[in-house]
Amino acid sequence: MTPAGTRSVLRISVHYGGIAMAKFEGSIDVNVPVRTAYDQWTQFETFPQFMEGVEEVRQVNDTKLEWRAEIGGRTEEWEAEITEQIPDQRIAWTSRTGAKNAGVVTFHHIDDTTTRVMLQVEYEPETVVEHAGAALGVVERRMKGDLERFKEFIESRGEATGAWRGKIEH
Repeated sequence: MTPAGTRSVLRISVHYGGIAMAKFEGSIDVNVPVRTAYDQWTQFETFPQFMEGVEEVRQVNDTKLEWRAEIGGRTEEWEAEITEQIPDQRIAWTSRTGAKNAGVVTFHHIDDTTTRVMLQVEYEPETVVEHAGAALGVVERRMKGDLERFKEFIESRGEATGAWRGKIEH
């Protein structure tokens, strides 16, 4: 565990010729109530403020997001679909175009002022640079940093910048 309280694991599946899929699992305890942490995570357009390399996230409708990020030295764009969203519990997504990725973020009540945010992401590196980055732990460090910056972001504010309390189930 790092001093900031981030716990993480990176699992890499390898096939002949390189990495097939990489999986990141990490968590961090944030000193805000579950509702506050969850509500902030629903504000996808604020992700560039705490996610390294994310240049823009545009929410097109309740389930469709358009992403632009710098990955492996190049700008990538993709669409993601929110496949499940349960207030104060979880948000799951999968990419529909671009780089293949999917994941879930869950919110766990520790006490009235502490929430454990758990992030699980599975992605498929596409380029030689992305394969090397996954193998060397670059992506893991980036995602751990994103969780730590989320903690700083929400704790410094003390409240969410907005909220979407709708439910999505597929």
